[in-house]
Amino acid sequence: MSLLFSPIKIKNIELKNRIVVSPMCEYSATDGFSNNWHLVHLGSRAVGGAGLIIFEATSVSPEARISIGDLGIWKDEHIEKFKEIVDFIHQNGSVAGIQLAHAGRKASFDIPWENPLQLHIENGGWDTVSASAEIFSSTDKTPIALDITGIEKVKADFKSATVRAIKAGFKVIEIHAAHGYLQHQFLSPISNKRTDNYGGSFENRIRLLMETIEAVKEVWPAQNPLFVRISATDWAEGGWNLEESIRLSALLKEKGVDVIDTSSGGLTLAQQIPLVPGYQVQFAAAIKKKTGVTTGAVGLITDAKQAEEILQNGEADLIFLAREFLRDPYFPLHAAFELGDDVKWPSQYERAKPRK
Repeated sequence: MSLLFSPIKIKNIELKNRIVVSPMCEYSATDGFSNNWHLVHLGSRAVGGAGLIIFEATSVSPEARISIGDLGIWKDEHIEKFKEIVDFIHQNGSVAGIQLAHAGRKASFDIPWENPLQLHIENGGWDTVSASAEIFSSTDKTPIALDITGIEKVKADFKSATVRAIKAGFKVIEIHAAHGYLQHQFLSPISNKRTDNYGGSFENRIRLLMETIEAVKEVWPAQNPLFVRISATDWAEGGWNLEESIRLSALLKEKGVDVIDTSSGGLTLAQQIPLVPGYQVQFAAAIKKKTGVTTGAVGLITDAKQAEEILQNGEADLIFLAREFLRDPYFPLHAAFELGDDVKWPSQYERAKPRK
């Protein structure tokens, strides 16, 4: 059997294969509520054979949303529909995870295909917050630099969201600290100009993330996996870099984080990214080699042989797919056939299973 279709156990959760549906914003929620779009979208990836399905960036507070269409988990009423979707995923042999997120200064947007600009309060938007009063884009409003009260609220919101995720039945939580969102805004010296205990030195810039993890772990079952998604580099001079990511990953491993989901970029428009197949795999490989932590590779991974090679080379332990899953909800079933693995198809689809 290929490595791609070999099971992997993380804490007390066993994934039937190494294929992960990466969190992908659908911008299809109303007031944070999931709906039948999410049931069909995520449910079909479970039917399609993914080992782990991580729900899109789910906001821990209303102001944490990237857009008015983001999923939310800031109130108990959100739990019921989440549980329906989670139960369907588990009934079909996959594991359900959720990415808890706060967009920070990259919040308060409209639905992207309707209007790509930030919404102001008079148009249904809200004030944004960040590590410092530094804008991302010239068309954005200036965020409010979080004071200590605001920082405490962020940590409390992540903790409360975790309690709701447990009630909804999620087996994996991922803290979103990548792509230029709030946790990343504190990590990077490009966006973090603070002079207090949350700015300046590496130890200070990682403080919010470390304290958020502590808050989450107070309520998250110790036997369940905890992931963190990071941007391994800002791809920009003077920004967060791979060396800092390796240092952070070692500390996260000590803190009890089980998987580093290794992405990159998203913090600054000055980024220079070489978009080639597997362009971010190098970062997962470096972090895994230097720290021994379990890593996930993501970024323009589009076919079974490419995914298998990454695993065979020891560059990562999990393969996170995003756009490829938008193109093909049944990627795992097709990949297994390509690699010569005999995996179980849903009984309802068994008569269509190809045979070599």
